[in-house]
Amino acid sequence: MPTLPLTDDFKQIVLNNTPLIDVRAPVEFARGAFPHAVNLPLMEDEERQLVGICYKEKGNAEAVKLGHRLVSGKIRQARIEAWRQFMHAHPDAMLYCFRGGQRSQIAQEWIAQSGEVITRIKGGYKAFRNYLMAETEASVSRFEPIILGGRTGSGKTLLIETLKGAVDLEGLANHRGSSFGRHTTPQPTQIAFEDALAYDLIQKLEAGHRKLVFEDEGRNIGRLYLPQTFSDHLAAGALVILETPMSERVEITFDEYVREEQHAFETDFGKEIGMQKWREAILNAMSRIQKRLGGLRYKTLVDMFESAYREQERSGSLEAHKGWVEYLLGEYYDPMYDYQIAKREELIVFRGDRAEVESFLADRMTQI
Repeated sequence: MPTLPLTDDFKQIVLNNTPLIDVRAPVEFARGAFPHAVNLPLMEDEERQLVGICYKEKGNAEAVKLGHRLVSGKIRQARIEAWRQFMHAHPDAMLYCFRGGQRSQIAQEWIAQSGEVITRIKGGYKAFRNYLMAETEASVSRFEPIILGGRTGSGKTLLIETLKGAVDLEGLANHRGSSFGRHTTPQPTQIAFEDALAYDLIQKLEAGHRKLVFEDEGRNIGRLYLPQTFSDHLAAGALVILETPMSERVEITFDEYVREEQHAFETDFGKEIGMQKWREAILNAMSRIQKRLGGLRYKTLVDMFESAYREQERSGSLEAHKGWVEYLLGEYYDPMYDYQIAKREELIVFRGDRAEVESFLADRMTQI
C-alpha cells in the first residue's frame, strides 16, 4: 500500500476549521473533543475495554488480533461506510485517534482499501491538544486585553457579539456567568472549552487583532474556568464600563432570563413540562444566592416571582416578571457589582453608554 498522507500542521487545521473524524471510543470523546470533530469510533466502548484487558494480559499482538475479530464483517463495513459518508460531505476531513497510532492508522488503511484517501493527524489527539494549550499559554504575549464591564443586564454580551475583535467567553462556555446563567443545554467539558478557546484565540490573532475584548467574567464561568496564566493576563487588562439605565437593564435581563429561557425550555421539553422546569430552574438559582441575599430579601424575591408566575398562568402575560427582575438587579447584583468594581477602580479607562463605548473601543482597538 502506498504511503498515506500524514500531517502535523495544526495551525492550518484550526484556521481552516477542518472537519475531523475522531475514531476514539465514545467514552474518550465525551471527556473532551475538538471543534468540528465528530465521533465515528473504530471500536465502541465495550470493544475497546475487551481489547484493553487483552493487551494487559497477553500483549499488543494478541490485542490487535482481538480488535480485528471484534470489528470484522458487517461491523467493519458499517464503520468504513460511516467514515466515507462523512468524507463525502466534508472532502477536506481528517482523522485522528488518541496518539495517532494504531487505531487511526487502521481506520486510514481500511478507508484506503475502500478506494478513498484521508489525511491522518500525526500524534493524534494528544499532540493536537498539546499544541492548542501551548498556543493559549503563548497568546498572552501577543495581545492586549480590554475588559468590558458593567452591571448585570447592561448589554455587555450583546455588544461583545457585534465586535470582530472580541472573544465571547460566555458563548464558548455556554453559560451567562451568573447564578441564573445556566442554559437548558449543558456546558461543554473543561477540555472542550479549552480547545474551543484556543481555536478562537489562534484565529483572532492570525486575523491581525492585537487587542482583544473580553466580557468581565472572573476566572470561573459556571463550572468551567480559564487557564491560570490566561486569567491573570485578563485580570490586568484595561477596564471599560458600559453604563445602561435600569429600565433598559430590566428589559435585557427579562429577555434573557424570562422570554428566551421560557422559549428554550418549552422547545426542549414541551410547553407544560418546559414551564415547570423553567420555574424550578429560577427557584433553584434564587436558592443558590439565598445566603448572600439575606432571608427577608430572599423571601420577597421568591414571593414576587411566584406572584408573577401565577399571573402568567392566569393571563398569559409575561410583564409581571419584570418586577422580580428589577428587584434582583437592585438588591442583589448591583451591591455586589459596586463592591467588586471599587477594588479595581485603577483599571478603569472609560465609562459611557453603548454608543460611547462602541466609539471608544473602535478607536482603542485600532491604536498600535
